[in-house]
Amino acid sequence: MLGSGAGPISGLRPLLSRTPSLRPDSLGHTALHLISNLCFAFFVLVVLVFTLLAATYHPDDPLLHPSSSPLTSFLSSSSNATFHSDLDSAVRTGEDFLQPNSTSDSSLEAPAIAIAIADASPTDADVIPSEDCSAPIDCLHPDVHHLIMRVAIERFPDLHFYRFGKPVPVPGFDSNCDIAWRFRPKDAKRASFYKDYRRFVLSRNDNCTISVTQIGEYHSGVLARRKRKKQSSSQSQDQEPKVEQQLSVPEVGEAVNDTLPKVESESAFSRGKYLIYSGGGDRCKSMNHYLWSFLCSLGEAQYLNRTLVMDLSICLSSTYTSTNQDEEGKDFRFYFDFEHLRDSASVLDQKEFWNDWGQWQKKDKLGLYLVEDFRVTPMKLADVKDTLIMRKFGNVEPDNYWYRVCEGETEAVIQRPWHLLWKSRRLMDIVSAIASGMNWDFDSVHIVRGDKAKNTQLWPNLAADTSPDALLSSLSDKIDNGRHLYIATNEPDTAFFDPLKDKYNTHFLNDYKDLWNEKSEWYVETMKLNNGVAVEFDGYMKVEVDTEVFLRGKKQIETFNDLTKDCKDGINTCPSST
Repeated sequence: MLGSGAGPISGLRPLLSRTPSLRPDSLGHTALHLISNLCFAFFVLVVLVFTLLAATYHPDDPLLHPSSSPLTSFLSSSSNATFHSDLDSAVRTGEDFLQPNSTSDSSLEAPAIAIAIADASPTDADVIPSEDCSAPIDCLHPDVHHLIMRVAIERFPDLHFYRFGKPVPVPGFDSNCDIAWRFRPKDAKRASFYKDYRRFVLSRNDNCTISVTQIGEYHSGVLARRKRKKQSSSQSQDQEPKVEQQLSVPEVGEAVNDTLPKVESESAFSRGKYLIYSGGGDRCKSMNHYLWSFLCSLGEAQYLNRTLVMDLSICLSSTYTSTNQDEEGKDFRFYFDFEHLRDSASVLDQKEFWNDWGQWQKKDKLGLYLVEDFRVTPMKLADVKDTLIMRKFGNVEPDNYWYRVCEGETEAVIQRPWHLLWKSRRLMDIVSAIASGMNWDFDSVHIVRGDKAKNTQLWPNLAADTSPDALLSSLSDKIDNGRHLYIATNEPDTAFFDPLKDKYNTHFLNDYKDLWNEKSEWYVETMKLNNGVAVEFDGYMKVEVDTEVFLRGKKQIETFNDLTKDCKDGINTCPSST
């Protein structure tokens, strides 16, 4: 049977006859072909996997999860009544956690305005021809407008320009033009926009051309400042209280309108729902403590869908006052951006509220629901129908701290809305003015001395490590010679750092006192808020500005991270390196 054509072997002969010959000279070519096919298949598989991951991966936006922000994580670890106020830096607020790449605003991308100007401007960046040498310089002429924009872009190379306004002629000075622009510093670590308006002085040359001969200081072009449209100061209660809105970024340099909201009518007031915190031991505590408690109340109001009735009068801790005594009567708007809070959440001023309550409570039979135990959770108050829920806190600390409401099981329900709280834009305008004075091209160093340098038991090396000689040695390999160096420090005598002037152009906060003196814009506006009474530029304001200027340096050198081996909180408290 094996010899017959019908056997199994005979059936395989046609198949074998069609297979390539496995000769020695063809083995290498076959192996190479096989390896190349395998490599290509592997490459296609990797590309497919990467594409699927890229299409399905959505990283958490820290702005949409404020509870996971570094500040909230830090503070949430302190569920007891102990708060340590950091005297050397300001409390971080919502805008500190806004990153340029975490917003959806397409205008935060690299600007294209320089290209547009290059296409439309004359070849020479400094001069333009004039058809009539005897005619006054027309600020609104397109060529003059383009010249001003081009010179501004070239004069400030460390800025990204996003928008220019129209030049405004200065009455009585035919050669002066005011112009405003919107910008961000290059390599900015914060998602903020800034606005500047400057006065440009132009002149005609002998060859009948026009050039820019002078650019004024920060905010010198006052005629180009956009006058803010007056928003209605009344808040309609016909609609539900405001809830979390689309995230936005601060705009420093715009006119501030932080007027107090009012209820338009009796019917609107009576239809509203309100929450108020009364009493307690939170007053005159550190700013850290104050914000932790205040944002608990705001978080509860948002959870209950009620308007928060807030006291805009703050007691400033003695830590930051020139009298070394606690000082009542400080306005919330001195330190924080009330306009942003008012436009993003539903809040009312306590004084205005009680005036309306006294007028309409009996007439409209408005109910008040009193809560005197912080352990009554917001979840238990969700079904309360009364117009006003009042949480009343007693005299026994720490059980009378507002933030106790947000502890325990409530901690997982109430999210403190940090993104609604920004620093005062009036103070941030001072920050912008200081940075502009250094053309936004500076490095910064934070030098902590004061009581810590005197306490050699907890900080044995700090005094020596922050001496001028030690600083010159430490900074030599970190900051280039001749750089603008902003020194944020609690050392009262800045002459202590004079040896650094031989190597750097040093700047201190007190060098810019004119930004808050009696002739300053800040002084005039805060005095209006304070019913015509002058406002002191107090210690917390100084720390707030000092910290924010430091954070805008291109290189930022910290005391306890870069200049000394001592631990920030004393010996043996340094975090482990593992």
